[in-house]
Amino acid sequence: MSGSKIVSPKCNTIPLDDDLLMLKDEVTKELTMRILPFWKSLMDDEDGGYYGYLSYDLQLDRKAEKGCILNSRITWFFSNAYTLLKDKKILKEAEHAYAFLRDKCIDREYGGIYWSLTHDGKPLDTTKHTYNQAFCIYALSSYYEATQDEEALKLAYELYDIIETKCRDEVGYLEAFTRDFKPESNEKLSENGVMADKTMNTLLHVFEAYTELYRVTGDEKVKERLCFILDLFADKIYNPEKKRQEVFFDANYNTILDLHSYGHDIETAWLIDRGIEIIGLQEERLVAEDVKTQPIYRHYYDKLTPITKTLTKQIYEVAFDGNSLANECDRGVVNNLRVWWVQAEAVVGFLNGFEKEPDARCYRDAALAQWEFIQAHQIDRRPGSEWFWATNADGTPDEGRPIVEPWKCPYHNGRMCMEVIRRLG
Repeated sequence: MSGSKIVSPKCNTIPLDDDLLMLKDEVTKELTMRILPFWKSLMDDEDGGYYGYLSYDLQLDRKAEKGCILNSRITWFFSNAYTLLKDKKILKEAEHAYAFLRDKCIDREYGGIYWSLTHDGKPLDTTKHTYNQAFCIYALSSYYEATQDEEALKLAYELYDIIETKCRDEVGYLEAFTRDFKPESNEKLSENGVMADKTMNTLLHVFEAYTELYRVTGDEKVKERLCFILDLFADKIYNPEKKRQEVFFDANYNTILDLHSYGHDIETAWLIDRGIEIIGLQEERLVAEDVKTQPIYRHYYDKLTPITKTLTKQIYEVAFDGNSLANECDRGVVNNLRVWWVQAEAVVGFLNGFEKEPDARCYRDAALAQWEFIQAHQIDRRPGSEWFWATNADGTPDEGRPIVEPWKCPYHNGRMCMEVIRRLG
């Protein structure tokens, strides 16, 4: 499948104005002048990969564990930044990140990617989590696009086969495993006092990874799994009565907690739209090349678009205060922390909502207001820093949170910048 043409998402469909052009200019500067230099500064030339912890006080721990999710996301980030900006210096960063992922993070004995490593690249937490396998596929697919390195694509397919043979059942995708893929409890992606057999979060990021793999290969078997997941979101994950996704489930996708994750809903809305768009673009390519394909784009567009529009509208109405997005609502109690990734996804999600519904200018205005909040409060303007992990609703930083840790990465805010640049290009 590596000979297939790589398709890119459509862009330039948003009606532009001076404010949106200014948004593009400002996020371009944020990407090139803050986020990229910050993560470049964390390169570990001695032990490989990137340093895993920077405290709120900007103290770098060179001996901290290196999360494999963090290193997958860094590989994805530099690969995509190179594809967008065509700066060879960025490609060098992607190559450095990929080498650590390939040589240290992936388990050559049992397959799959570890949860974390010691600072010098030895296995530390050998849990094999489906969520983690997915992010490595996401990174390897993007690295393949940037470099055409067939080895990266081969590794992506090995992880794809692991997910499909070891990490799912007939109902959907499973969660946590031991190093040799025996099932274990899902502490890593369970929270809020429940232990989940299946989660919306893992399913979403398997979908995201498969979208990227399908985009760069056009592989029909990956397309089939995308369709399976789209049906799961529509039929099991989405709650039409509450106009939201459920988050934590038992083995049969029965919800086990009254939780509304605002950030995941706005992120899901645009990621599902993107996945369906990629299916449509690949079908267009095959038709143009007179290749037979099963035309399913229109079916899934019609089935999922009302859901993604509703998710966007609901988040705008219940979670957005005119400036920023609250975190979540757990059993009726709203968590008002302004978490970095939630704010970043809100910019993309509202911009996507405006792209899908140009008459809904409230989404345009929300994306712009959200970016203003980020500029004023989420960005940490201290020299040598990047974004705060979280701020309070009034914009004051949560000083108990580090600037870098295994989950705090350039994936959400870096992707936000790149999505804005592409959509407003």
